[in-house]
Amino acid sequence: MNHTQCLIIGSGPAGYTAAIYAARANMQPLLIDGPQQGGQLMITTEVENFPGYPDGVEPFQMMTDLRRQAERFGTQFIEGIVTKVDFSATPKKVWVEDSDEYTADTVIVATGASARFLGIESEQTYRGRGVSACATCDGFFYRNKTVAVVGGGDTACGEAEYLAGICQKVYLIVRKPYLRATDIMQKRVLNNPKIEVLFEHNTLRLTGENKVQGADLIFRKGEADEQLHHIDIDGFFLAIGHKPNTDLFKDYLELDSEGYIRVHGETPCTNIAGVYAAGDCADPRYRQAIVAAAAGCKAAMEADKYLKTLQNK
Repeated sequence: MNHTQCLIIGSGPAGYTAAIYAARANMQPLLIDGPQQGGQLMITTEVENFPGYPDGVEPFQMMTDLRRQAERFGTQFIEGIVTKVDFSATPKKVWVEDSDEYTADTVIVATGASARFLGIESEQTYRGRGVSACATCDGFFYRNKTVAVVGGGDTACGEAEYLAGICQKVYLIVRKPYLRATDIMQKRVLNNPKIEVLFEHNTLRLTGENKVQGADLIFRKGEADEQLHHIDIDGFFLAIGHKPNTDLFKDYLELDSEGYIRVHGETPCTNIAGVYAAGDCADPRYRQAIVAAAAGCKAAMEADKYLKTLQNK
């Protein structure tokens, strides 16, 4: 059994930033990498909106830089996937791959969220080559080009409106004959001359050589007047929601109706003392690397504060 003052689950901007702050505070943190270093950030082509990289940076390089910085101050890393936790007492218990057990005085959960995909094969083929789940992150690369957004809720309408300010044309692909978004969002989209809403359309496949260049759509799928047609696009944005990676913690941490970890106000504190949540697993609103990094900082500072109270007892 291995014990640490601070155990961090997740290796995205939140997790690595938490590790940097925890290590500098002499908490000797242990970070468990998880299935994908960098998390959702790794599906983007280039990061241009993270401070300190004036020329932009590839996601892998950015994550490598953050990891090296955390390592420099003494963070220890474990490669593996957390499969079980027990937060019912202190120290908290965490198992990796169902076998290796770790205990910790504090735990920072930074497991992120996963974008929901349509499930079509070509979606994965073009990930990072025209397929994105974040218009704010990747919209800049499609300036004055034609893109499509999939979804009919507030998120999709917001993404379409944002992209319309950058792109030449935006298709909004909606499988229902109506939008689910609020009235004000619907009006903004329907009155925007750059946005064309394609109601009752499903995406069959994406096409293109080495990158997205078009999409085959089905109009009124399964109906007598079903039609197949093609649109030329340069980018394909998914806006059908995100799933926070929090199933592992549902027996201990309070979650909202969508599965995001509930935190107290502007803090990263959860319902369990000594357990903190940082990044997209607790943020259904912003989902940006810089916001996640800030949350990781706050989580480490709260963990340090909590450890000092334990030591003073």
